[in-house]
Amino acid sequence: MRTLTCQRFTLEPLLPEHAVAMFGVLSDPALYEFEREPPLSVRDLREHYADLATRGSPNGREVWLNWVLRLPTGELVGSVQATVLQGGQADIAYELASAHWSRGLATQAVAAMLDELVAQYGVEGLWAVLKRENLRSLRLLQRLGFTTASAEAVALRDIERDEWLMQRAPMPT
Repeated sequence: MRTLTCQRFTLEPLLPEHAVAMFGVLSDPALYEFEREPPLSVRDLREHYADLATRGSPNGREVWLNWVLRLPTGELVGSVQATVLQGGQADIAYELASAHWSRGLATQAVAAMLDELVAQYGVEGLWAVLKRENLRSLRLLQRLGFTTASAEAVALRDIERDEWLMQRAPMPT
């Protein structure tokens, strides 16, 4: 897994050492408007990051790719994640501190990750799940070429009634 250099930031492979700075990012209540809860402590987050830093599931069926988004100032402001599944598919997720919303950073970070998934990991299908109320996330995915998945694809996944499953075939690089 490599560091990805973008024009406005760097995506660094996530490590347990990022937990202290990311705990502040993940303590932003705006991130939890639609789902989940913030981490309980830096220690818990460090342990979670140590698991993710193994870069794969214990059964070897998934590759876990996680990057933190670092600004030129050195500040960490979010992360992007991908779970690469067998058969060239990947589930993606992302989070960005609300102080940095509406600046194009999340779109650029996710786009850089998607390019890496296709070029370096052979991903052929990209998937994301989001709460239907999360219009900001929906617009981000649509800007990146994601569309609502078919009813057949939704039936194969554990998607809740208040969620959308979005998909995208990789774009030519």
